[in-house]
Amino acid sequence: MNIAIVGLGLMGGSLSLSLKEQNSKYYFIGVDKDPVHRDMAVSLGLVSKCVDLPTAAREADLIFLTVPVDVIERLLPEVLDQIGHEQVVIDLGSTKERICQAVRQHPNRGQYVAAHPMAGTENTGPEAALVGLYNGKINILCETELSNDQAVDQAQEIFTALGMRIIHMDASAHDKHVAYVSHLSHVSSFMLGLTVLDIEKDEKNIFNLAGSGFQSTVRLAMSSPAMWAPIFSQNSRHISSALEEYIHHLQDFKNWIDRHDSEKMTEAMQQANDVRRILKQPSRDLPKEKTKR
Repeated sequence: MNIAIVGLGLMGGSLSLSLKEQNSKYYFIGVDKDPVHRDMAVSLGLVSKCVDLPTAAREADLIFLTVPVDVIERLLPEVLDQIGHEQVVIDLGSTKERICQAVRQHPNRGQYVAAHPMAGTENTGPEAALVGLYNGKINILCETELSNDQAVDQAQEIFTALGMRIIHMDASAHDKHVAYVSHLSHVSSFMLGLTVLDIEKDEKNIFNLAGSGFQSTVRLAMSSPAMWAPIFSQNSRHISSALEEYIHHLQDFKNWIDRHDSEKMTEAMQQANDVRRILKQPSRDLPKEKTKR
């Protein structure tokens, strides 16, 4: 099977490395606008060759779009225009509603599967690719009722081979939920990093005093702005609502600090501790996989 990876960074590179380890039947073709990334992806063994997008659309049985979400929204209709009836296109974007809307009426919509693997790191580029990045993670498929059986089956086969657990969700509901559990944490991390850089002008103090708590909290602030700015823009409505609630809690906490109200602070932190119970649930408590049929 020929698989084209459009976007040779962390997600696309990890996809090819992980699938190669599972099965030698896959032959990978790369597409990337950056010539350095193209050369690096070949030298690292992520892909066997790099071609332009029209060539990939002709040669590939399966095409993965692993580029920023604004690029996916623009490229997806073009790719669907160029493929034959047996080919399948899957995107891995972190937003789904606008991307799905862009091709909802496309005549080849059935050959497209909207996916969002809940996996990643703060690192970017072909050299960031990891074997096993997707293993044990959740993958969300959206609007599979609009995809044909072949496309859904192929997507589920690939993601199962990667060791992922598949759940299905409406595109709008997806964007709302990931705004709270993913996108808000990235906004918070970026702004925490910016706040510390604004206030603490002596870089030595940041380096010397930053403990593991600070480092783990701002890790996401090292993520690619080129990837995250389009996500924030596409999901602005839900992220804005999440931020409004977050700011409300922050303002409450500031007021309690100003009043030295340890009781209120303790009560809020004890309530927040309940997130540990939710996150520690075994995987069997996750929603059962549903099929399209």
